[in-house]
Amino acid sequence: MVLQKKYVDQKGSEEILGQGSNTVFCQTSPLYVDGNDSRTSTFVSFTEDAKQASEEVKAPSNAALMICKSLIAGGVAGGVSRTAVAPLERLKILLQVQNPFNPKYNGMRQGLKAIWGSEGIRGFFKGNGTNCARIIPNSAVKFYSYEQASSAILWLYRQQAGCENAELTPVLRLGAGACAGIIAMSATYPMDMVRGRLTVQTQESPHRYRGMFHAFSTIIREEGPRALYKGWLPSVIGVIPYVGLNFSVYESLKDWVVKERPFGAAESSELSVVTKLGCGAVAGTIGQTVAYPLDVVRRRLQMVGWKDASPVLTADGRVRAPIQYTGMIDAFRQTVKHEGFGALYKGLVPNSVKVVPSIALAFVTYELMRDLLGVEIRISD
Repeated sequence: MVLQKKYVDQKGSEEILGQGSNTVFCQTSPLYVDGNDSRTSTFVSFTEDAKQASEEVKAPSNAALMICKSLIAGGVAGGVSRTAVAPLERLKILLQVQNPFNPKYNGMRQGLKAIWGSEGIRGFFKGNGTNCARIIPNSAVKFYSYEQASSAILWLYRQQAGCENAELTPVLRLGAGACAGIIAMSATYPMDMVRGRLTVQTQESPHRYRGMFHAFSTIIREEGPRALYKGWLPSVIGVIPYVGLNFSVYESLKDWVVKERPFGAAESSELSVVTKLGCGAVAGTIGQTVAYPLDVVRRRLQMVGWKDASPVLTADGRVRAPIQYTGMIDAFRQTVKHEGFGALYKGLVPNSVKVVPSIALAFVTYELMRDLLGVEIRISD
């Protein structure tokens, strides 16, 4: 007698094991096996889908937290960068708006010595508190707006036929940076106007603003609420090339360094702090040179209508009253007429010395703060 064992595997095939003449069939139902696997597979698939959905859909609180962290990173970047260069920032504004008929400041070295001699170390940081109060929300809104604008512009660009896998180009980054600059500047412009007034006044000013809030109330009372937006138009026009070029050149330079690796600057996709500082310095230099004449006109328009203006503007009353402007075009025309074309670049040297470390520090501090706070998306993404 031969004993045979016959098995049916999961696919329905039979296997016979023979021992003796008797045959024993051990058959497992294919329907049962397939049914069990089907239920298991369904359960596993459901679990994986649920896990994937939970990863893709983030809670609103997490999204709000990421936004707050991004804003904090941008604010810290702005505060650090502007405080580091506050003396040069004040000297630049003084050179831009001083009365040309009796100038008190004739250059960077002489200007810094004059400020130190008349006002001491506190003179270097006059108006910096207001500047930080302005630049922290300005920088926060600017960086966050750039990220949102670049994402939106890239999404719209990819909707075009043949551009499904397109990446951000320098031109698209320029547009995103311009949008971010306009939004941030418009949101905080009144504080910039007040900061300009506080920066220009000196110890000899006939009537001094005691602080940011006193300056706000005095300007509104004497000149009206619209005075807080004097010089807004040239600021909007100037911020397009300035902020736009800053972001565009910075991001494009980083991409170029990663791809080309000049002088061994980038061994991997992660750039060093020194390399980022260099990219930010180049971006700042290009942006401020293009937009500088509009910055001069903006500052001069902010001083129009200032009762008991600083002697920096009035030339101590001995020579001539400060020139009044009716608008942006008139300010350009009168500046060139009375002082020459070079007057549109007054203060460029201290501004160049200032803007290079300022922009570089802003970009690097922003990225370092985002890494520290654990923000998932960077501007380069």
